[in-house]
Parts: sequence; C-alpha cells; structure tokens
Amino acid sequence: MAAKPTAPAALRNSKPILEVIRDEFKDCKTILEIGSGTGQHAIFFASNMPWLSWQTSDVRDNHDGINAWLEEANLDNVKAPLELDVEKPLHTDDKFDAVFSANTAHIMAIGAVECMFRIVGDKLNDGGRFCLYGPFNLDGEFTSDSNKDFDASLKSQDPAMGIRDLAVLDGFAEAGNLHRTNLYAMPANNMIAVWDKD
Repeated sequence: MAAKPTAPAALRNSKPILEVIRDEFKDCKTILEIGSGTGQHAIFFASNMPWLSWQTSDVRDNHDGINAWLEEANLDNVKAPLELDVEKPLHTDDKFDAVFSANTAHIMAIGAVECMFRIVGDKLNDGGRFCLYGPFNLDGEFTSDSNKDFDASLKSQDPAMGIRDLAVLDGFAEAGNLHRTNLYAMPANNMIAVWDKD
C-alpha cells in the first residue's frame, strides 16, 4: 500500500468545513468531490455523514495517496477516485446531488476554474448544490492582508494562480444555471461559497 500523504491544511479545516456542509448536504445522497488531493477530506466527511455516497476524483498522480486513505478507512460510502483533469471531459455518466471542492480555485489557471464550473453544471442534478471552500476576493478587494500576501506568494510560484473574485465565479456559475445561495465566513480568512442549480 502506498504511504498516506498528509496535508496540514486538511487537518486544520476539516471540522469547520464539516459544520457547514453537514447542513448544506443534509438532503443529498451522492457527492462528487473535485480535487480530492490527499483523500483526507473524503474520509473525514464521509465518516461523519454516513448517508452520503462520496465520489473522489483527482489527476492520476494523486490516486495512490487517495486510495491509501480509502484502504485504511475501509468505508462503504467512499468510492475510488475518478481520473479528473478539469480541462478534459469527466468520463462518467453519473449525476450527483452535490459537488464539493476545497482549495482548488486559487491554484488553477482562471480558464481551468471556468472549466471546473462547467463540469459542476453538467454533473449536478437539477436542484443540486456546489460548495467551494477557499480564499476569495469580494468586489475586487482582498478580505485581509494575509490573503493579499498569500496571493502574491501564489503568483510568485505561477502567475496563473491567484485568489479569485466571487463576482467572476458567479459569472462562471450562471453559465451552468447555478446561482449563489450562501456564503460562509470560515477560519483563516477562508469562505465556503454555495451555488444551487436551477
């Protein structure tokens, strides 16, 4: 079995995120997670929301780590990862009641973020819900000095990365018949934005 990767951020943010999505997903049965990363979120959330069937996904390079977490946890309600590059078609005919993604929009190029929203709109059932966690800008402004510094750090690594403005994401969402219904303030100057599909 591959070694289990660990993301310190996932250790810190799992409980606060759960407090929000437990309510947002209370009437859902099937979840697609875009960018499952290490697999930690999938295991934590699925174990705390046993009524959900949680479908992991990520680029192929991350599958061994995700599968290591899945194998150890041995949960009946978490599925092995789908191969997903948001700029390519997602090869599944399944539709989902909700989509979750954490800390993805700011590490993708903006065109990839738009592609992610296109996938969400395509794979959500009518009335479905998308919860996106991470740092966001509001009305073109950073919400904290630490987010401004984080954005500069991201751009120093790759100019295509950066904190996204919620107005831009709302525009991407509208193209897929999604409209924002909630916005939650989270620890460390993060947020959870929620869009519903009409």
